[in-house]
Amino acid sequence: MEKARDVAKQTLALVLAGGRGSRLKMLTDTRAKPAVYFGGKYRIIDFALSNCVNSGITRIGVVTQYKSHSLLRHLQAGWSFLRNQFNEFIDLLPAQQRVDEEHWYQGTADAVYQNIDIIKDHGPKYVLILAGDHIYKMDYAELIMDHIRMGSPLTVACIPVERSQATGLGVMKIDNDNLITEFIEKPADPPAMPGNDKMSLASMGIYVFDADFLYERLSKDAATPGSHRDFGMDIIPALVKERKAHAHNFAKSCIRNRGDKSIVYWRDVGTIDAYWAANMDLASVEPQLDVYDTYWPIWTNQVQQPPAKYVQDINGTSTIVRNSVCSAGCIISGSSISHSVLFMCSRVHSNCFLSETVVAPFCKIHRGCRLTKVILDRGVELPRNLVIGENPEDDARRFYRSEGGVTLVTRRMLEKLRETEPELFVDFDNYKAPFIPSY
Repeated sequence: MEKARDVAKQTLALVLAGGRGSRLKMLTDTRAKPAVYFGGKYRIIDFALSNCVNSGITRIGVVTQYKSHSLLRHLQAGWSFLRNQFNEFIDLLPAQQRVDEEHWYQGTADAVYQNIDIIKDHGPKYVLILAGDHIYKMDYAELIMDHIRMGSPLTVACIPVERSQATGLGVMKIDNDNLITEFIEKPADPPAMPGNDKMSLASMGIYVFDADFLYERLSKDAATPGSHRDFGMDIIPALVKERKAHAHNFAKSCIRNRGDKSIVYWRDVGTIDAYWAANMDLASVEPQLDVYDTYWPIWTNQVQQPPAKYVQDINGTSTIVRNSVCSAGCIISGSSISHSVLFMCSRVHSNCFLSETVVAPFCKIHRGCRLTKVILDRGVELPRNLVIGENPEDDARRFYRSEGGVTLVTRRMLEKLRETEPELFVDFDNYKAPFIPSY
């Protein structure tokens, strides 16, 4: 039997990071979903990439398409530490019409197929295909070892999820030997797991293929009229019918929370409510996601900024921070912050109250603001005394309000609000905000 370290060296990982993530609404107007900020200092894609490096897989391709500028800048700035001299790399694979001059990436399978010559040049024995838009910690080497033990040319990582959440995922049925007997992509009524009518067994968007087999199936799919060129809609269902696909239980390879080993953490943060809730978990007293584990660190672009600072305001009012994450470069003056996540270089002026709020980098919140259950996108600057999260009608009219009651605020929304309600922006022209890039 091969060792985990050996199979990791024989594996090429492909991170599919080209999707828009339209369910995240205006958060993905200027960036792809994998580039969305998460957890105070990370981008969503950092979790899949960190899992690769921590698992010993250091040959990685990142497949991009939709509004990739922000993502590419992040990868170039924060993931250039791999050494090409040691056959370590992150190869950026933007859509470039490599197969013909008519089509960009038409689906997940086509995105891999259009780079098949590059993959072959690296000569991997196994190809690990990953979604770049989920939050989790996983030992991919253990997944590949399980793939070898089960003996099928395809292994799909899976996890039980609530049926109500499985409508946007691939759902499967398996037998006692973990052979996948049925696979349905994004079903309107997900089938329940045996013995538990509230849960479905869902694909995590993580696949391991024997490399030579993958080349053969992708070429066959590319020549098939009417194919969606998609793993979940075409490749996997066909292999399930041929009894060539096994399921890997995520519980076997999950990197557990050191405080509670029973937690198997995986989140699809594809909606505003799910994204907000996952960030709020990190601000809780005992988060389910353990980002403080030095054995399995989450790597990212480390921008050099001074430490966060908490000061009194001009009247001597002290800053109070409870159960919150505050990143480097933040300055909070005489305000109250509760159960919130603040990214780098955010500035909160005096007499503000923030509760259950996610503040992206380079935001400015001027004095007297009250925010409850709010997400501020990068570079947002709020005028004095603005109240968000207390009047659902006002929030829905001015900004975007989700079904779960989370209010999303972007710079574009504030520009429109300034035109329709200029009285909210009295003295706002006196503030000289620095230029904040759109990415």
